[in-house]
This record gives sequence, C-alpha cells and structure tokens, in this order.
Amino acid sequence: MPTILAIDDEPLILACFRYTFTDPEIKLVTAVTGSEGLARFRDCRPDAVITDIRLPDMSGIELLQQFREWDPKVPVILVTGHGTAETAIEAMQFGAFDYLLKPLDPERLKDLAARSLEMSRLMRVPAKVPDETVIDDRADVLVGRCPAMQEVFKAIGRVAAQNVTVLILGESGTGKELVARAIYNYSRRAAGKFLAVNCAAIPESLVESELLGHERGAFTGADRRRIGKFEQCHGGTLFLDEIGDLTLLTQSKILRVLQEQRFQRIGGSELIATDVRLIAATHRNLEQMMQNGQFRSDLYYRLKVFTIRLPPLRERGEDLRLLIEYLLHRYARELGKHVDHISPQAWELIQGYSWPGNIRELQSALKQAIVRANGPVLLPEFLPLAIRSTPPSASGPLPNAALEAELNRLIATRLQAGTISLYNDVISTVERQLLLETLRHTGQNRSEAARLLGISRSTLRLKLAALGLVADQPAPGQEP
Repeated sequence: MPTILAIDDEPLILACFRYTFTDPEIKLVTAVTGSEGLARFRDCRPDAVITDIRLPDMSGIELLQQFREWDPKVPVILVTGHGTAETAIEAMQFGAFDYLLKPLDPERLKDLAARSLEMSRLMRVPAKVPDETVIDDRADVLVGRCPAMQEVFKAIGRVAAQNVTVLILGESGTGKELVARAIYNYSRRAAGKFLAVNCAAIPESLVESELLGHERGAFTGADRRRIGKFEQCHGGTLFLDEIGDLTLLTQSKILRVLQEQRFQRIGGSELIATDVRLIAATHRNLEQMMQNGQFRSDLYYRLKVFTIRLPPLRERGEDLRLLIEYLLHRYARELGKHVDHISPQAWELIQGYSWPGNIRELQSALKQAIVRANGPVLLPEFLPLAIRSTPPSASGPLPNAALEAELNRLIATRLQAGTISLYNDVISTVERQLLLETLRHTGQNRSEAARLLGISRSTLRLKLAALGLVADQPAPGQEP
C-alpha cells in the first residue's frame, strides 16, 4: 500500500489532506513540524511527501534536502502561499517533484499526488530479467523463454551499463516501458531518477513545455515557471514513450538537447545544462515516417545507437502460458482472491485469442477475470466478452475474398508495425489457424489431423509446440 507523508502546521490544510486521500489503498501519515516530519519519514519510509515550505521549526527546503539525502527516489511536493512561489520554484531545482499554491485545489492535489506515487513506483519496483530461480511476483519481471525474448534479455544486459541512447520498437502493449525500466535498474544511473513521459498522451501544444519547461508569461496561461522533465531528471534516465508522435518542431528541440546537453526553457534565455540518459520507444515505423517527411532522420540516427525490438504476444508461443501463470499468481495476491487454476475451456479461449493489445490486454483481461471469479478456478464466463465472443472457430472457413482481405489486413498491420520478419509472421498465423481448424474437425484426434494435413504425427506435435498450441484432452480411445 503506497504511503504519503503530509507535513503542515495548519489544521485546515491537514483536514484538506484527509479529505482528499480517502482511498483505502493509500495510507496517509501526517506531521505538524519539520522535526516530526523527519521522524515520520524514518519510521514509515513514505512513497511520496507533501510539505509546506514554512514550518515552525525549519523550512520545507531544508526538509527537501534532508529527504533527498536519505532517499533521492522519494518525490517531494512543496506547498506554498502566493508570496513565496518563487522560493518553491527555486526549490524544484534542488529536486522537488512539483509545487502547489494555497488555497489547495483537492483535484489538483489528488492528480499531482497520483503522478508522484506512480513515479515513485517506477523507480522503486524493480523491473528484472528473470534468472533460473523462482520468479518474484512482487517485482515487475520480463517473463519469457522464446528465442525472441532471450535476445531481448541479452540486449538489456549489453546496453544497460553503457551511457548511450536506446530505441525500443514494438507494438502497443508489448512491454516497452518495462524494458526501459530494466535498462535503468541495471544501469549505473539506478540511484538517480527515472521519469516516463507518454508523448502521445500530452496535447501537442504542451509537449515542449512538459519536456523543456517554460518561464512565466512565455505563452497564454503560463502563470508560473515550470521545470521540465529534462531538468527534473538531471543525472537520471528519461523514457520518452511513443516518440514517433512528436511534431517535427519538438523533434528538433530534443535533437538539440541530445547534441549539446543544454537547452532553454520556453520564453527563457538562460542555457541550462542537463545530464540525462534518453531511452525512447515507439510502435510506429520510423524509417517509413522518415521517407514521408514525418520524422527527422538526424534524430532517428541519434536515437538508434542501440535498438531493441519486442515481439508481439501472438509470436511468443509458450510464453503465453508462462505470462498467465505469473500474472495469475500476482494479481490474485494483490486482489486478495484465491484463484490458482484455469479451466480447460478457459485455456482454449485464451490460447485461441489473437491478443491484439498484447501483454497490456492480457493483464487487463486477467484482472477482470480474477475480480469476477467466485472460486479457485477461473472459468470461461469470467473472461471479458471480447475473448468469449471470438473463439477461433467462431468464424468458420473464410470465403476466398474474405480470406484474401484478412491476409492483406494482417500484412498491412505487420508492415505498419515495422516488422523485419514478415514472411514468418504471415506463415505462422496461417499455420496456426490451419492446425486449429483441422484439430477441431477431427475432434482433437491428432493421428487423423496429421493424415488430413499430409504430415507425420511427430511433425504435427512439433508444430503445435512451436506455435504454443495445446490441444484439448483426447476423448476415450483417441491418441493422447
């Protein structure tokens, strides 16, 4: 359970904190003086701190410096009156996460606290490459044994200690942020900050301000100075997710920061030095975007000093079962549910589904199913409707025109995703459907399926294993 330490000597402000943080999943610890705040910090080791700048016995800036000395990964939010706003802004240059002005807006307070807790989680919960021992489900582990994921693990090991930019490519939901965090955790900057920015989730007009910051009055609505992510993350690692969504102008600004390690806030003249390791990710085909004039070639080559490609879930074979076993145990523990088994019928639906949203969709589906479960076995009816309503056999054989259209859609999707294994992508997809339909036609009789396919039973068995397909239990008298 994440813990927030709130320090303020005004009873009304502390009441505002208690009113705002009523979520039972968040623990609120309060203090009314700086010395009491220091004691509470040592006792509970909070995930985030909110402190007033003016306290009876010391300043919030002194507290900030002490907290950063004890644990630089704890985000500290400063609270100040209008008259001391500049002091709070300067304190951000000492490492504060952000600041709030009094009177406090509960919604703004809640949003800022949520973002600080998420930043704290990203830095504290390790993202690990699995070893040969039992996987610890309290960490975010990159689970996988397929050859493609083994190459990913090797790549993380090669590049983590090197102070170079990394470009992570893969479809949405394949775990690009997790790979970025693993690089950070295994790097020499692991004691510094890790900040993640989803470039696609920020309005176009605010992206530059989010990254570089701005001065007061730089544009309409800029009523105070803002410290950008490049400045906040000095000495740490900055992860720019969906960098392919940035405009050409913002791309040029990032390129300049990478080249010169200096930048100016919007509306400012001061040159600010920064020491940030950049990790970028995208699901887009940047090479195609370069040809179309949508992405700067000089930035592309700056980013791809080292490139890691993540495979989609549908290409990872038996990794699907490993992921489900890991996530099932983890989410059941987190949600306080005793669910440790999946019925054969549910397995068939899970394995027959294409998972277009990849691991992110799998995580969501399993959480929903565990919440709905009313016993230790996860049944088909607990799965989301999208999985239950589209079993592999639902569509039946496709007419020639529909088959051609479906194949064209698959090819276009993989090309857009920037695949460099298009032949294997298409062949494995078609082969998977062929084997599934043939096995259903024969009632899961592998001998008969092998005869219809014109291959041996051992070849069929190898193909099923390679594609991560597990046939239903045979009927009495059939080949096991």
